[in-house]
Amino acid sequence: MQKLDSFEIPVGFRGRSPFIVQFWWFVDFFFFKLSPQFLYGWRRFLLRLFGAKIGKGVIIRPSVTVTYPWKIKIGDYSWIGDNVELYSLGEIQIGNNVVISQKSYLCGGSHDYEMEDFSIWSKKIIVEDECWLATDVYVGPGVKIGKGTVVGARSSVFSNLPAKMICLGSPAKVLKERSTKNKIV
Repeated sequence: MQKLDSFEIPVGFRGRSPFIVQFWWFVDFFFFKLSPQFLYGWRRFLLRLFGAKIGKGVIIRPSVTVTYPWKIKIGDYSWIGDNVELYSLGEIQIGNNVVISQKSYLCGGSHDYEMEDFSIWSKKIIVEDECWLATDVYVGPGVKIGKGTVVGARSSVFSNLPAKMICLGSPAKVLKERSTKNKIV
């Protein structure tokens, strides 16, 4: 069983000094979360100021939580919805034209429950271009979601998902191939 009095955060685990981490949390609370809904450029600016790589036209809602912005990369024209948590203990890479819908949780780390010191670890999450994670999707550490894949509402993703599929469940499983219809107006 765990002995939490022996737990220690590994040196460099957060990726920045404790001062920078605390300063980000201050900026997040007072300037990011309290910003008006339509100030997407302002929130992109704040995240970039702290080292995030944010593409053009990205929409990030003020209720989004980003643990460590310097471990985040979001491609062009992606949408990060209300109350999404980017728990960036490990890197989180989100491609172009991706939708991460409200209340989704991307978890870049965990603890080793077999170790007495309950040691913490992290693994990179990759969500490739043109994916849609519907509402309340959980994505675990080390997961890669292939290009164009849709993950249905309230699904839990614990292992990699292939490209261009519709996936659903806990754990998420492939239901069928994703097809697209071209509509010419």
